[in-house]
Parts: sequence; C-alpha cells; structure tokens
Amino acid sequence: MSDPIRTILAHSPELMVVRFIFQAGDRGALHSHPHVQSTYVQSGRYRFSMEGDEFEIGPGDAFVIPSGAEHGCLCLEPGELIDSFTPRRDDFL
Repeated sequence: MSDPIRTILAHSPELMVVRFIFQAGDRGALHSHPHVQSTYVQSGRYRFSMEGDEFEIGPGDAFVIPSGAEHGCLCLEPGELIDSFTPRRDDFL
C-alpha cells in the first residue's frame, strides 16, 4: 500500500484539475475541504465513503463531493481518477 500519485493537469484561481494514480490497496484517507470536488473514474475500481455512506464506482462513473463533506476511498483495482476542484486547491501547489 502506498500513497496515490498526484499530478496537477491544469489550474487557475477558480478551478483545478488533478490526476490521481492508485494501486490496489491504496487509500485516500478520510478528509474534508472547503472546495467542491468532482471525481471522474478514468479506470480502476474504488470504494468511496462520503458522509458515512459507502459506494463502489468504476470506469465512466462520476460524482460530486460538496464543500465540507468528509470523504475518502479505498482502491480495489488499480486505476486513475480525475478530480476537479473549485476553487483551486492552493495546498496542492
């Protein structure tokens, strides 16, 4: 198990697009942030937790995480997520 690999694809003060590459067993620890986040599954399979609810997602799935919502994930099959944040996540720069 390791940390996912994060690559910033594009950003402006209003928006940031980030690619995360996961291996099976990698986790995105439970956390929250003030940004609205959109997650798109490019590949792989994941179990997400959001505000205490769990769901599985796979290629082609997408969903929105509201500002302040506690969320995290477990990678079940290696893959790639594309996340968009508004406003930009300055802590990623």
